[in-house]
Amino acid sequence: MSTLDLGLIGNGTISALIDLSGDIVWTCLPRFDADPTFCALLRHPHRPDDTGIFQIELIDLERREQEYFPNSPVLSTRLYDRHGGAIEITDLAPRFLQYGRVFCPMMLLRRVRRIAGAPRIRVRLRPALNFGAEACTRTFGSHHIRFVGPPQPIRVTTDASITALLEESSFLLEDSRTFVLGPDETITEAVEELGQRFERETLGYWREWVRSLAIPYEWQEDVIRAAITLKLNTFEDTGAIVAAMTTSIPEAPESGRTWDYRFCWLRDAYFVVDALNRLGATKVMERYLGYIVDRIADAEDRRLQPVYGVTGSPDLEERIIPHLAGYRGMGPVRAGNQAARQVQHDVYGAAILAATHVFFDRRLIRQGDQGLYRLLETLGDRAALLFDQPDAGPWELRGKTRIHTFSSVMCWAGCDRLARIAAQLGIPDRSAHWRREADRLHATILARAWDPDRQSFMATWGGESLDASLLLLHELGFVTGDDPRFAGTVRAIERDLRRGDTIYRYVEEDDFGAPRTAFLACTFWYINALVTLGRRDEARALFERVLAQRNRLGLFAEDLDPVTGEQWGNFVQTYSMVGLIRAAIRLSIRWDQAF
Repeated sequence: MSTLDLGLIGNGTISALIDLSGDIVWTCLPRFDADPTFCALLRHPHRPDDTGIFQIELIDLERREQEYFPNSPVLSTRLYDRHGGAIEITDLAPRFLQYGRVFCPMMLLRRVRRIAGAPRIRVRLRPALNFGAEACTRTFGSHHIRFVGPPQPIRVTTDASITALLEESSFLLEDSRTFVLGPDETITEAVEELGQRFERETLGYWREWVRSLAIPYEWQEDVIRAAITLKLNTFEDTGAIVAAMTTSIPEAPESGRTWDYRFCWLRDAYFVVDALNRLGATKVMERYLGYIVDRIADAEDRRLQPVYGVTGSPDLEERIIPHLAGYRGMGPVRAGNQAARQVQHDVYGAAILAATHVFFDRRLIRQGDQGLYRLLETLGDRAALLFDQPDAGPWELRGKTRIHTFSSVMCWAGCDRLARIAAQLGIPDRSAHWRREADRLHATILARAWDPDRQSFMATWGGESLDASLLLLHELGFVTGDDPRFAGTVRAIERDLRRGDTIYRYVEEDDFGAPRTAFLACTFWYINALVTLGRRDEARALFERVLAQRNRLGLFAEDLDPVTGEQWGNFVQTYSMVGLIRAAIRLSIRWDQAF
């Protein structure tokens, strides 16, 4: 049975999900949002050997172990058989500096070596086309197999027996074998030497990157793993940041809530760049800023979509994939996302907030100037115009539109930041203009979103329900931490949305019924709110309990079942990993307090 007890490897161009047996169960080529080459994760649970898998099987397997190499996304899987034989599979996607630039090819590298006894292995290499509907046509040479299919051919170069691979026959592993899966290009050096070099260079790159992070004193390994994961979700070529690497992992069993998350939500990406910037990983933000500016420049009348493709494409037409059963047989499997067509007004504030750093952070090579500011002002005009209009809201409700408090507050935040940026740039008239606009929005939201009877802000203007995005009102600066209205809102959310150690997004029924799992990011927002309210000990205890729900490798999906503790939803979810980082920073003691 499929589980989300998976490891993620990647390099900013492609990624792969690998299970505890060392099987690659999910990979999209040539980029994150492409047709999956390996898709066993969404195959029918009773047909695990179908097309769409890259498996290195140890005959007579008895025991399995898996861990990351320290401070890297290089994964080690150790398999032990019943006769004393053992192997280690090392998986990575090469990434390192070469010729003055980052080398991150469309390539997966797998090295398998004998570590004990006389192990026998069998390799099943079955790339797929058209979301698993058909197998690739293959040709082969003395040291490679070529798989033909759109959008481009791929080649596996190896020092293993080509016959054994083609026939899927078992063989004795006497020392080591290397498999390089990548473009249909000839490798001009010995594949084992290339594998060793790429592994060494990739480990060196990531360890240097981790050394540059400004991490909190406590929970260091947890924060490092989260930071690496966020970096892997960044598409190097354009700067886009995907919400998750998968599509159609259901939010809850048999819920029908199966969405494609392999795209860049502007709201989610803001929180990612903000978290990484707090750790000192500023290049992700600089790359993402270029992506944002291009989307603004391309948008007609500065109307932004909530989500775009990793290339910046606005066309994410959603369709059902009929020949994949789905995770544990729970479909439907979807490609594309209808959210691209939705109206979500918070996107204007999110874009402005993401760009605000470049006007204040002197570490950055590219500094914000008046040209960029004028471009952002066009988004501010949209925010000021639309803050009191209905939209689909942060949870992307498909069946109704309302005036969502979170969307309104994000519009306010955009205007507020424009006032601050203008003051920083020495443009007092524009600063005064945007301060007046921000104050106008602020007063209106207070009057329309606050419920004096419930002593809480509500999810929608004049509404009767709550949603967890209200926990962000303090972090966005809309209210102060000592404002009794914020404390009242947190108390109301505790009453209505807390289930065990988790906070639900909302509990009212939507197009798919009532939610049955908790969105993990919301629980981290709640932890941060507890810190703001002075309930630090309670927040620390809850943080530790939530951390214990990660998978073996320290990774989070989107959702958590509050009863069973099982993870659901797309994987790895950037929102969840961002929540971990931000909460750890808030809760950790300072370095100068540690000694």
